Parts: sequence; C-alpha cells; structure tokens
Amino acid sequence: MKSGKILVVDIEATCWEGRNPPGQENDIIEVGVCLLDVDTGEISANRGILVIPERSQISKFCTQLTSITPGLIEDEGIYFDDACDILEREYDAVNRVWASYGDYDRNQFQRQCSETRLAYPFGPSHINVKTMFAQKRRMKHSVGMASALEMLKLPLEGTHHRGVDDAKNIAKILRWVLNN
Repeated sequence: MKSGKILVVDIEATCWEGRNPPGQENDIIEVGVCLLDVDTGEISANRGILVIPERSQISKFCTQLTSITPGLIEDEGIYFDDACDILEREYDAVNRVWASYGDYDRNQFQRQCSETRLAYPFGPSHINVKTMFAQKRRMKHSVGMASALEMLKLPLEGTHHRGVDDAKNIAKILRWVLNN
C-alpha cells in the first residue's frame, strides 16, 4: 500500500428532481480526483474526468446542480470503462488508500461497476472524510462539504458539485483532519 499519498475522489452522477424516471439509472458523469500528500499536505494531480452516461440522460436538474451539460459530455466525455482505466493506470487506485466525502461515491462506483460488469478500480482501503470530520469535531451529526469548509474557515474553491473542484475541497478537509 502506498502510504505517502491518498487519492481523493468526488463523483457527479446523473440525477433528477425526485425519483429516477423509468428506464434511467444513475450514471457517473464526472470523476474528480486529486492526490493529497500525507507528509507535506500538498494537493496535486487535480483532474476532472468527464464520463459519457450509458444508461441515462443528463436532466436539466442535473445540469443546474453540476453545471455539466450534455454538450460538454459530447465534447470531452469518455466511457466509464476508460475512466476506470485512468484511475488504475494513472492514479494506481487499486494500490492506494482513497477517500471521499461520505459513502455515496464508494457505493455508486461499486454499484455501477457491478451493473456494468467492470472491475472495481479501487483497493479496499477507503476513508470516509465526512464521518472523520464529524468525529474529529466531536459533532453529533455530520455536515455537508460546504459546511465543513465554512466551519474550518476555508474557501470553497471552484464550482460546488463539480467533481474536479470538490475533490480538491475534500482534500483540504482531509488535510485538516489528519493534522489536528
């Protein structure tokens, strides 16, 4: 296991106001990643991997939430299996401890890999930053990422609900958790 750097991941997926419409499955449409150096606190290799949804369409609600449009995906998106390959090849995800804010990202990746019969790209060591932050602050209930940043007096950089930006913001919270 590589201990020096933690892979921080934040995904965005197709979503709708209320229940999923018939025939529409939640698909990952962005994988935001960065590396947090445990020793130095440096955040590097920040990237957003846009993913073509194969089992659903991007709704107007989803675009309003994430700012990801169908046109952006058409221009820059890759298939989910190719995104998983990038995580394995360029980020060595299977051999690294990885982190996300809550369990949604881990559960969605597991579900989508299982449903599409793809190998899960991550190793078994996952850090739930949301839970760790709440424990570290001795809070009765966990809070969202934006609230956690606010409590730490750290700016929310970029666009909230964009994986590329949220991964970096989560890394800042994790850095605080590990150093306090």
